[in-house]
Amino acid sequence: MKKETTKEKTINRVLLGLIIFLLAVIVLSSIFYLRSSRPAMQAKKEAIEIAEKYANMDEVDHFYWFTRKKTYFSLTGTNDKGKEIAVIIPKSGEKIKVLDQAKGLTEKEAKEKIAETHPGIQIEKASLGMYDEKAVWEITGKENDGKLNYYLIAFDSGDEVKTIKGI
Repeated sequence: MKKETTKEKTINRVLLGLIIFLLAVIVLSSIFYLRSSRPAMQAKKEAIEIAEKYANMDEVDHFYWFTRKKTYFSLTGTNDKGKEIAVIIPKSGEKIKVLDQAKGLTEKEAKEKIAETHPGIQIEKASLGMYDEKAVWEITGKENDGKLNYYLIAFDSGDEVKTIKGI
């Protein structure tokens, strides 16, 4: 049986310390991620409950968190009759708006509209909400130089309601 040298003991201690450090980083990162995503998960859960109760939403396809002048939680999906709908819920939970998806733009159509009218913009995300009492899609896009642009387009017509460029 060979005795461990001082050099080998030092290497083993360093490796053990490194493993413990990496495990601590992984555990702390996991805890941070779970805590930071909890508000979004809770908002989605509550929005689904409200949509099921007030709009008979049966299946949810997408959840959106929209903040402009006010905060809204929106869902798209189908109701209990199989009709495609969008439900927009103010953070306060009052004045829930149920929209017939067939009478407005889908997320894909809203993104395509911006891509068509603003070529060269890389679409980052889309959110559905309310702006000045109107249902709108907010499309976030990035220019080639990295600057962000925000486009608010009307849910029903696809007309641009507001544009903020170069942020």
